[in-house]
Amino acid sequence: MTSVPDKIVDAAWRFMPAPIERKLRNDTGKRFSRFVLVAIVGVVTSQVVLGLLTGPVNLNSAGAAGVIASMTAALVSYVLSRWAWERTGRPSLLREAVPFWLVSMAVWAILGLTSHFASVWAHSEGYTHLKKHIVVQGAYFLMNCVTFVARFLFLHYVLFANKGAAAGSVDGPGPSGAHNSSASSASSASSRSSAQGAEPELAAADAPHGSDTGPMALVSGDQGPPRS
Repeated sequence: MTSVPDKIVDAAWRFMPAPIERKLRNDTGKRFSRFVLVAIVGVVTSQVVLGLLTGPVNLNSAGAAGVIASMTAALVSYVLSRWAWERTGRPSLLREAVPFWLVSMAVWAILGLTSHFASVWAHSEGYTHLKKHIVVQGAYFLMNCVTFVARFLFLHYVLFANKGAAAGSVDGPGPSGAHNSSASSASSASSRSSAQGAEPELAAADAPHGSDTGPMALVSGDQGPPRS
């Protein structure tokens, strides 16, 4: 059964020009198109949380509001990123979860600093609360776009890269390659045995009529009449 995110992605393909669609249909394009949806959901989540914290909640620290918003979005992004790269089952703690959250912490720090310095700059300019709110939101959104590209490259080429297939192609043949190698060796051995078995028959066929160099002579070791 097709999931709701897959239906959204399939619907988006209909609006794509044919040349662009063909390029995006490969593996990297497929992951990128899915990650765009992940990023949109993450950005909307973080922007809503940031708006609530800097607006109605009126949190004193805009930097703390940015960190909280990015943490909430990262949790949503992690779940959807596993869907984007078709990862199922329990995730590996050291190879998947820990690296993802380390990168997320770096993103939180960047977005938190962005929100902080945007707020400080807006305050130094004497902006009203509404204008200050717009400046912080705008700076946060732009930095989200920058980190989006960096996160996709990390997820696709590092965290969720198909290392097993690459290792198999570099280290040597796997089980199927060993089977093919064994089959080739057996075929070569069979060919050599057939050739060796054919040599006595060829020798018997080429011998002169009336001589005692036939198959029985070859078996018994008799090489013809004794010399006088």
